[in-house]
Amino acid sequence: MSLRQYEYALAVAEEGSVTAAAEVLRVAQPSVSQQIRTLERELGVALFTRMPTGLVPTVAGRAFLREAQVAVTAARRARAMARAGADEQLAGELLVAAQMGLGARQLPSALAELRRRFPLLEVTVFEEPNPAELERLGRRGVLDLVLVASTCDEGGADAYHLGDEEFVVVLGAGHRLLAADRVELRELEGEPWIRFDRESALDAVLRDVLRDNKMAPSTVARVTQTATAVRWAAHGLGVTLVPASAVPHGYEQLARPVSPVVSQPVIAGLRIGAGPAETALLELLQQESWSRTSALV
Repeated sequence: MSLRQYEYALAVAEEGSVTAAAEVLRVAQPSVSQQIRTLERELGVALFTRMPTGLVPTVAGRAFLREAQVAVTAARRARAMARAGADEQLAGELLVAAQMGLGARQLPSALAELRRRFPLLEVTVFEEPNPAELERLGRRGVLDLVLVASTCDEGGADAYHLGDEEFVVVLGAGHRLLAADRVELRELEGEPWIRFDRESALDAVLRDVLRDNKMAPSTVARVTQTATAVRWAAHGLGVTLVPASAVPHGYEQLARPVSPVVSQPVIAGLRIGAGPAETALLELLQQESWSRTSALV
């Protein structure tokens, strides 16, 4: 088995077809097909099954692809470190993940400055609602830097407390509670809530808030993105609770801090043995404002 075969299999899984994967990889389609067949023969299992929507990984394929991603990421990181000369020539791939809702304002700002310093650096960023999945990826060494609300007990990364983010309630235009500078949580009793996936950290925060304030939840909708929750709340579908920095530009006037204060820490997990790019990104994030009220200014 070769690293190239791993990359081909990952591309097929991402694109859903050999043809699309070949286009992304900029190789001939028969080459991709041959490499996948060879890989399956060496492994003794089928990695993909054909569905109406395209090629989908089998159970064995999903298990293989998780490990293949670790191997490919490690190889790219090793190449980047070997090629790194002067800072301005630093090239390679940086993989960053954030627990959904964290650093929505600070992370883009820090990444923009990082790219100005290292223009040859390729940065991939994704949001993950489920903190357990982020911990799993972190333990496997896939991520270079991750933003989470709590540290993982197992090793693999150094933790840095960047600050705390306050949660705000987003109300519909014309809502009676917009007259207040800060909303008492008990005043939200009976309001319909726009919530998040049940396994997400954001929904866990809201569950705790409702329980601690002895409020009965009334769920009108569940969404997967903070921006969607804010926009739906703005249209009067219900109210939602999100980190202050996750409120999109133009909706700040509909957001109010709550009492008692709801907040969570923001922790950067930096992989052990981090290179200059990851270290620089951490330093930039530490320079960002993480105060509880700054996101609404």
